[in-house]
Amino acid sequence: MKRQFITASVVTVLLASAAGCGTSGGPRARQSADPKAATGTLTVWLMNDAQTSWPDLVQQVNDEFGAQYPNVTLKLSYQTWADKVNNLDAVLGSGKAPDVVELGNTETMKYILNGSLAQVNKGDFENSDSWIRGLENTCTYNDKLFCVPYYAGARVGVYNSAMFQQATGSADFPKTEDDLTAALDKLQAAHKGDRSFSPLYLPGPYWYAAMSYVAAYGGTIARFDSTGTWHGTLEDPKSQQGISHFIDLVKRYNHGDLTVNELHQSDVLGKQQTAAIYGNSWEAAGAATPPGGDPTLKDSLKVAAFPGPNGKPLPSFIGGSDLAITARTQVSGLATAWVKLFTSARSEALLASKNILPNNLTQLDPLRYKPQTAAAANSVPDAWFTPVAPGWGAVEKKNVLGDMLTAILGGQSVDQATKAADAQINQLINNPS
Repeated sequence: MKRQFITASVVTVLLASAAGCGTSGGPRARQSADPKAATGTLTVWLMNDAQTSWPDLVQQVNDEFGAQYPNVTLKLSYQTWADKVNNLDAVLGSGKAPDVVELGNTETMKYILNGSLAQVNKGDFENSDSWIRGLENTCTYNDKLFCVPYYAGARVGVYNSAMFQQATGSADFPKTEDDLTAALDKLQAAHKGDRSFSPLYLPGPYWYAAMSYVAAYGGTIARFDSTGTWHGTLEDPKSQQGISHFIDLVKRYNHGDLTVNELHQSDVLGKQQTAAIYGNSWEAAGAATPPGGDPTLKDSLKVAAFPGPNGKPLPSFIGGSDLAITARTQVSGLATAWVKLFTSARSEALLASKNILPNNLTQLDPLRYKPQTAAAANSVPDAWFTPVAPGWGAVEKKNVLGDMLTAILGGQSVDQATKAADAQINQLINNPS
């Protein structure tokens, strides 16, 4: 029987195709010890990063899965980060959830605690004995595993070396913050007449960057205290110092709309409206890829460790994604098989070839010595992470940190804004959403 592979670009198309059949697999799904005898439907939600940045991996895995399970229909839907959580919450409530869903690693705890994810067996997956600890922790609760690390992310400096060469006489990214600001001042002077140019495009609501400065000063977003509850700590002096430092850099070097977030910052780099961004290493490729990027910049765009305020590299958030199997799936065997293929050593090697950090230290190690990935790969051991708290997902959903930064840039004092943010965090962070 010919393999069936259906891709839906929006969730409404996917739901229409699944209407009337219960959960995605449907009551007639039949799993078998013989993969070729298995029937049914497997529904997978991936983020659109996979569609735009590594579609060959998706095709490779789906081809492998199709060869093993020729009588199973695979329905693949690509989601956007802006809409995924709302879409997932809606379908979980209606009983029509996907069988496999990609979750950002800050989103997992919400779905673990509300019972939406199935427990998985770590031993089923390749290289699980060397998974990056920070990623594995986002899938673990009470010593049980509820998702599988997919890839890691760490933020670095992504810069136009030709612009730096022309303005400063060096194509290298500065290694200290003092040297960086000196270089940015020269870039600012070189583009003095261009109001659209920002020497460093550091978006105002970019809370991942702001919290990296908080971490650099020894501050935190929130802490778990002796009473057994989480409480916000943004108003602590060290946290406020980091936030103030970030705000100063934004005001000094970002000449764009300070209310715009970082989602399309690689386009700004690709349009040569900035010389540098603080982002993921793969954003260099995005800035050199149409339609948002310029292919002529391919050789000029470089990545490097981003200097922090204390003579060390700026601490990076350990970003990335996990793959989870939803609790009510009727095709758990098929779901597990697909996730195994998508996170196999072969799949992770393909990600690594694209300068994406794989989910395990074994395959990460060579990237520590590769110029394009060294900065990100070497930042993984010292990276910071968001509070692993029951209500952290609600804090993100309410955009507490982004709104706090926007309020400060709009004129509110750091003291007022951080106290207000802590009050919101305290209301949300201890309650599973």
